[in-house]
Amino acid sequence: MAAAVVMSGQAALADISRFVGEYSGSADVETRSGEISPRDMSVVIGETSDGYRVKWTSTTQKSDGRRKAKSYEIEFQPSGRDGVYAAAMKRNVFGHTEQLDPMKGEPYVWSRITGDTLTVFSLFVAPNGDYEMQQYDRTLVDGGLQLEFNSHRNGIPTRFISTFLARQ
Repeated sequence: MAAAVVMSGQAALADISRFVGEYSGSADVETRSGEISPRDMSVVIGETSDGYRVKWTSTTQKSDGRRKAKSYEIEFQPSGRDGVYAAAMKRNVFGHTEQLDPMKGEPYVWSRITGDTLTVFSLFVAPNGDYEMQQYDRTLVDGGLQLEFNSHRNGIPTRFISTFLARQ
């Protein structure tokens, strides 16, 4: 059993090594009001001792010239399923990492590596039971990553972003 866990961890490092790096780009994003807003995007992917970490930032420029950045950083560890990784977003009383609880308004996050694509999924459950699913596909292409983001609320598409992120 211990050998299987070590092999699983080694497979994660081997799979993620192709994605490791810093990437940046920009995209025109349609806002909820239908306006087009330019957005700078970046992602940093790095190895950890037993998995990998993904940090991404999205920066918008307000009409008054101010810039607003949102950043997220999540560590992923092997889940026991080939190519599927659990988010290690908090530590329990024993110091072990665990998933957040969507029934408490926290996002449930996981990732997978399929071929040349690293995908991060996020599930949010609203207080009234509505849900939102987000999917970030980052596919290796010449010179960087092709980012395809989509969001669905109660199964209805709400946002789609497609852009190239150049390797730095």
